[in-house]
Amino acid sequence: MTSRLNPDDQQHVEEYLQLSQHQVERKPFRPWLLLGVVLIVVIGLGLLSRLLSYLTL
Repeated sequence: MTSRLNPDDQQHVEEYLQLSQHQVERKPFRPWLLLGVVLIVVIGLGLLSRLLSYLTL
């Protein structure tokens, strides 16, 4: 991908991104964990909804 910046500005951006505070180690993305959390939240909210409807009717 070509940059729209001039070479001097691109060099400043590259230097900025190489600083230690921008080099954060991250855990790998785990889609199954995300799917599990979303399912638990949806099921939990569904059960809460049923409980509230049972208590109010």
